[in-house]
Amino acid sequence: MEPAPGMSIKVTTDGPYIAKGNIQISVEAIRTDDEGESLAWEHGKEFTPRESCGLCRCGQSGSKPYCDGSHLDVDFDGTETASFDPYAQSCEYFEGPRIDLQDLKALCADARFCHRAGAAWHRIYEDDDMATGIVIEESKLCPSGRYTAVDKATGLPHEPQMTPCIGLVQDPAMGVSGPIWVRGGIAVESAEGRVYEVRNRVTLCRCGNSKNKPFCDGSHIAGGFHDHL
Repeated sequence: MEPAPGMSIKVTTDGPYIAKGNIQISVEAIRTDDEGESLAWEHGKEFTPRESCGLCRCGQSGSKPYCDGSHLDVDFDGTETASFDPYAQSCEYFEGPRIDLQDLKALCADARFCHRAGAAWHRIYEDDDMATGIVIEESKLCPSGRYTAVDKATGLPHEPQMTPCIGLVQDPAMGVSGPIWVRGGIAVESAEGRVYEVRNRVTLCRCGNSKNKPFCDGSHIAGGFHDHL
């Protein structure tokens, strides 16, 4: 997709993300159902947009979500290991009778929307309206874009409409804080100056422990990361 005009996120070497372009930043919490499965997103606190700001990615700042220089004190290793290959060339492709599903496990941020109602990766093979609707709904709720439901007839993805903005994920059910949820095609540039594929939704690590930096791999859950916003 085309990058959001005037907005960008720059990964710095062993330091913060530099967000530019007065990007709106807000808290986005995962709401669960009675069984504890991820159900929807709840919009929360909004931060005053800034023309430029440093966002913590080592997980140690005392001024989260902003950087306070703590990465220097903890000798943070922010080495990027993520692939620059396009999503469509890297993902697995599963064909169902009514809809297809793309899946790139390396991008999983463990938000668990795909677990509810029998799991999207199982219901893709069912030939009925309800199952198809569930697969589309759950793939759209995935913050990282790991899952994408693809229309069988047109080959086009079912993507949610997203305004360019940043969400700070909160996961009350797991008692942790999650990644930086980048939405609406904001370009992410590596420390070496190479731009990752511009997508409608990606999640960036902010606990400092991902093995797929700069992207989240769910390490915030095992590490018990909490931002105390």
